[in-house]
Amino acid sequence: MDLAYIPSPSTGVIHLGPIPLRGYAFCIIIGVFVAVWLGNRRWIARGGKPGTVADIAVWAVPFGLVGGRLYHVITDYQLYFGEGRNWVDAFKIWEGGLGIWGAIALGAVGAWIGCRLRGIPLPAWADALAPGIALAQACGRWGNWFNQELYGRATDLPWALKISEGPNRVAGTYHPTFLYESLWCVGVALLVIWADRRFKLGHGRAFALYVAAYCVGRGWIEYMRVDEAHHILGVRLNVWTSIVVFLLAVTYLVLSAKLRPGREAIVEPDREPAAAGSEAGSASADAAKADAASGAGTGVAAKAASGAVPKAGSEDAAAKAAAVATEAAAPKTGDGSTSEAGAAGEDAESEPKEAGAKAPEAKKL
Repeated sequence: MDLAYIPSPSTGVIHLGPIPLRGYAFCIIIGVFVAVWLGNRRWIARGGKPGTVADIAVWAVPFGLVGGRLYHVITDYQLYFGEGRNWVDAFKIWEGGLGIWGAIALGAVGAWIGCRLRGIPLPAWADALAPGIALAQACGRWGNWFNQELYGRATDLPWALKISEGPNRVAGTYHPTFLYESLWCVGVALLVIWADRRFKLGHGRAFALYVAAYCVGRGWIEYMRVDEAHHILGVRLNVWTSIVVFLLAVTYLVLSAKLRPGREAIVEPDREPAAAGSEAGSASADAAKADAASGAGTGVAAKAASGAVPKAGSEDAAAKAAAVATEAAAPKTGDGSTSEAGAAGEDAESEPKEAGAKAPEAKKL
């Protein structure tokens, strides 16, 4: 007789009229909000702008859900495409079945797209979000409790999980592996926060630490589970996945620390000053064009005035006026160029007049 155990909910869904409210979905939604909230605080502390984490999460979360479901369906295809199974069930995500490996992998693709659009480095964003992702997993694991799934071997420990009779399960008390993983993820989040403050992790190393620490816990927890799974050399597939991903994360930690030590000085470049500078440069260019056009106009007027008296000696004056007009048409800024061109025009006018005044004296001689 079991004196103490963790009860399981009799149902994982509550109907609000025609609308079903599923515990599994609520746990995922709560996890997403926790991850974005904590990630936003950490991003601002690193010098980023408020709201950037949420903007990129709009890309990362849908990709992550699709990736998590794909991984589950591919690795447990017999549940949906085996004899007597209905392939349509593969789309019923609310019934449970998300692989964290696929969620992180495809979610990273969505995050990369969002980071590219915002012009920020993906590793810096991942570092800010890393402990939040761990807490999101801690929340999401309680969805397995609502669905009475992913439990471990039978046990009579005081914290054993009581499972009721149902499809693909036998009534009894089992290890609450969902609870073990939830608590482990909380510990991983605290570890990453501490290490990040202590060692100033950057360039994706906080995220790599999260991945490595999670894999350690997932390996021994996965070993306790009794649900159907594929095996390689007598070991569950997810255990092998944990080993491979752990090695990759540790390798990245070591190499990144040697190649790019320290933390990013700027995680989100400010684009506003650059935009203002381009506008100022455009305005200066327009002003220069206007000044040049004004000077050219004055020079043309001077040229026209110089050619008004086609008499003897006027050819030299016209040549001088043309030279002055060419010099005035050069691209100069400020009022000085305009006044100089005007003065040159007046000089050009006076010279033809003097030449015309000398012409009658020549006739008298």
